[in-house]
Amino acid sequence: MAVENKGRVEGKIALITGGAQGLGEAAARMLAREGARVAISDVNLKGAEAVAASINETRSGAAVALSHDVTSEEDWVRVLAETEKAFGGLHVLVNNAGIGLTKDLEAITLEEWHRVHAIDLDGVFLGCKHAVGLMAKTVKQTGLGGSIVNISSISGIIAGHNMAAYNSAKAAVRHLSKSVALYCAKKQMGIRSNSVHPVFIATPILDPLVARYGKEEAYAKLGRQVPLGTIGEPDDIAYAVLYLASDESKFVTGAELKVDGGISAM
Repeated sequence: MAVENKGRVEGKIALITGGAQGLGEAAARMLAREGARVAISDVNLKGAEAVAASINETRSGAAVALSHDVTSEEDWVRVLAETEKAFGGLHVLVNNAGIGLTKDLEAITLEEWHRVHAIDLDGVFLGCKHAVGLMAKTVKQTGLGGSIVNISSISGIIAGHNMAAYNSAKAAVRHLSKSVALYCAKKQMGIRSNSVHPVFIATPILDPLVARYGKEEAYAKLGRQVPLGTIGEPDDIAYAVLYLASDESKFVTGAELKVDGGISAM
């Protein structure tokens, strides 16, 4: 008798913020390929719709696109309700939406500081706060484990002289993830929480550097800072997300997974 090959997140329901491009898009495609149904949210709704449509060409009904400003509490409540309506619950939350800011400390305006923290940190907090109830309910109903995967950065561990706002926000995401992990464990929710810490990855967040130096030189310049000698690809992070989203990592919570080409080992 033939054995059915099931995906690593078969039957799970995932919400990926910032899923219209870059790491979010790669994670959405990866989770969908491995059996999950995915809600792809982004302020760029057209981009999210394009990603969802592409996924649905292969697996009809596996993806939906949702308009989402992660800094809006009202949007979070609506997006979670729409995800539940579309798929019946939520097992996996990937807090990926974020922006970068490379600027000298004295040049950063308070408005810029607040904006980076609103998107990169407050958005993660709001997602965790409002999602855990729905996730706990879904876990109980289905018996499949819940997982929050917060995309931080190696910049949340290693500081830079011109990245104060980004360093601050991403470091806070790392520690927030641990607090959420302990909260969910204490409440016996069946939900784990971990952070992922990428180094330079070939995504639109590098566009300002590419515009300045050209793609080849920009990527080479960044790659020279990494022990492995190159920057990463979106799927390098998507595989980390897949592991943490799956029940393969059922005993992993409150941890940070560095996907950094060895830079943090220096």
